[in-house]
Amino acid sequence: MNQEGKYLYCIIAGNEYRGFGPIGIGGRGDMVSTIGYQDISAVISSTPMDQYVINQENMMSHEQVIETVMKDFTVLPVRFCTVASSAEELRTMLRRRYSELKGLLKDMDNKFEMGLKAVWKNMHQIYQEIVDDSPAIRELKQKADASPETPANPIQLELGRAVKEALDRKKEKESAQMIPFFKKIVLDVKLNRLIGDNMVLNAAFLIDRSREKSFDLMIDDLQKKLDDRVLFKYVGPAPLFHFVNLVMKL
Repeated sequence: MNQEGKYLYCIIAGNEYRGFGPIGIGGRGDMVSTIGYQDISAVISSTPMDQYVINQENMMSHEQVIETVMKDFTVLPVRFCTVASSAEELRTMLRRRYSELKGLLKDMDNKFEMGLKAVWKNMHQIYQEIVDDSPAIRELKQKADASPETPANPIQLELGRAVKEALDRKKEKESAQMIPFFKKIVLDVKLNRLIGDNMVLNAAFLIDRSREKSFDLMIDDLQKKLDDRVLFKYVGPAPLFHFVNLVMKL
């Protein structure tokens, strides 16, 4: 029989016992609840003392618990698959890192994260702009069009590299023009990896709850301004996954 431990999801303020339902990771229906020290608490559930595989199902379970807790509390997310051997080990951790956690809870109080992606609508137009703006790429394209189309054609390979570099520069330039638009209302921004040729911006914004409506209106304004070129997609409010990712050495 495997030894039972305590899976740690996040840290919240307060020491009053709270239950969040049978939503624990692992699919066993384990209750998610709190273990407190002074005026902070760890949100936990029982779990086998095993390493969870990093897959979509487990990551979603971890994140969904944190999102549930976030409905009522400011949360400090803890890194995926943090497992303690006992409740006492968790209390020791809370005691050891109390000042740090208390300070983070104060800093992040009433704040959340918004995720924003921007994608170009018409890639044919974007590629044409790259050709029009670069005599070197234009010349390479003419040579490539006149040469045999084979996988190892050096001219076509050179053209592909040149277009990719120009595309990356174009993304960097246009995203740099978008970010200042949000500076007045967001507290911080994290830029994430771009996925696909048409993604221009992939960012997470740290926002105070009092500015949520302002953020919505700003996205609407930006969409109207760039509607013929870019489509914006945003999600949130979400937990502070990009701004707090506590590593608890238990």
